[in-house]
Order: sequence, then structure tokens, then C-alpha cells
Amino acid sequence: MNTHVDDIPNPSPSQLAELPRQMGFVPAVGTSPGLLTAAQIDLYNTMGFLMPFDGLDPTEAAETRAFFDGVLAAFIELGRNSYSISTAHLRFARIYELVQHPRIVNAVADLLGPNVVCWGSHFFCKMPGDGKRVPWHQDSTYWPLSPTKTVTVWLAIDDADPDNANMKFIPRSHVHGLIDYDETQDADTVLNLAVQNPGSYGDDAVDVALKAGQFSMHSDLLLHGSEANQSNRRRCGLTIRYAAADVTTWYDWHKKGFLVRGEDTNGHWANPPQPNH
Repeated sequence: MNTHVDDIPNPSPSQLAELPRQMGFVPAVGTSPGLLTAAQIDLYNTMGFLMPFDGLDPTEAAETRAFFDGVLAAFIELGRNSYSISTAHLRFARIYELVQHPRIVNAVADLLGPNVVCWGSHFFCKMPGDGKRVPWHQDSTYWPLSPTKTVTVWLAIDDADPDNANMKFIPRSHVHGLIDYDETQDADTVLNLAVQNPGSYGDDAVDVALKAGQFSMHSDLLLHGSEANQSNRRRCGLTIRYAAADVTTWYDWHKKGFLVRGEDTNGHWANPPQPNH
């Protein structure tokens, strides 16, 4: 496995606080959309997310799930857990290719513009009976990126619904910039930062119910989270992080990103090659 880039740590909250990040929603312009309609782009700007989209056809979805089954078994054999398969596009050639899938990139480019990089990919897998919840949070809280021009694609590997703890969004919560959060050491949470009273920042929570192969897109400033999976069904999704190529990074995070559409006009991203396995 190619793990060298995965050794790049997340900066601490204090390190992030010292960075000159621009933490405000950057609306999608969509001057010449190729897939989305003008109404969809307006909806994204208003609500902070769009869903659902058909990303993988049934054969592609089945093949991707089978691939993940094998990866998960290998990681568990190594003593890792189901949440530890990160930077997957730089570990596996199949995922490096998957994040360039035209059905996905076409939609993302309509929101971010013609020059797009993929800098992150992480399998979030809740096993049957998994006791861990994902607290309400904004993705951008954790990231040394500026400005906040990143779209997260959540690609369903398994069917996701309320029964097996699908992700939830707080519509309109993306317009507040960086929202205050508390640090938590709760053993039943996946993340260590949590936003309290999420409903005060937007509308009622909505379920991100997706069939395997479908995907949603959300702003890096949108509040989202999920409950513990108490069902007898697995719930796995691949999060794919895309950014406009003019986004700046710190702490060597540029080494994670490669161009999937257009040009790297600033020459900032490392554009690592496809893994050979």
C-alpha cells in the first residue's frame, strides 16, 4: 500500500486558528454548466447541498463494493478499523480512477468551475451495530485550505437510509462562516469536534438517503452528521473531496491533490501519479 501521503497529519485546532484562512461560503457561479441546471446551482447556493445523483451504474456499483469488501478485510486483518481507509486515491489505482469519473466530476465542475483538483478520499464505513456517531460538524473546520471552495461528494457504496444511520444535513447552515464548536472526547464519536444546537443555524435536518452508486454534494461549510448504526446492515460511503485549483493549502496538504479537470493555473498542487496497484 502507498501510505506516505497518508502520514501527513491533520493540523491541531490551534494551528488552524493561526492560518489566514478565508472562511466564508463562495457561491457557485455556473456560467456555463454542463450537467446541472441553473435552478440546481441556485439551490446549492441556497441550501448548501444537492442530491441525489446517479454516479455509478449497477455494474460499477457492484464492482466498487466488492473492491471495498476486499480492502476492508485487509485493513481489519492489519488491526485497523473500518474508518481508517483514508487518502484512498493515493493508495489504490481503482480509486484514483474513480474520483475522475465523468458523471461525478461533471457535476462538481459546475459548482467549482473549470479547474478542479481531487485532494481527499475516505471510506466512512459503519459496521452493523456500530456504536459510533458522527457529531454535527463542518468539514472546513479540520482543513488547512483557503478559501472555502471545496465540495464533498458522498458516494454510496452501500444503500444508506435512516435505518442504517445515513448522513444528515442542516440546510442553509453553510452561510455562517466557521461555526463555534466544542472539543469532545466521547468514546462513541468518530470526530473530536462537535457543534452544539445545530438546528439554530439552519432548517430541520434532512436525511441523505442514497442507493448504492448514487451521490450527494455538499459545501465544506454545511453542518452534517450521523447517528450510530444500530441495524444489522453495513453503511459505507466514499467521501471524495474536490477543490477549485486556485485554493491554497498549508502543512503539505498540496501533496494530496491532483488535477481532475482543467488546469492548475497556480502550479500549487503536487499532482501525484496514479498508484501502480
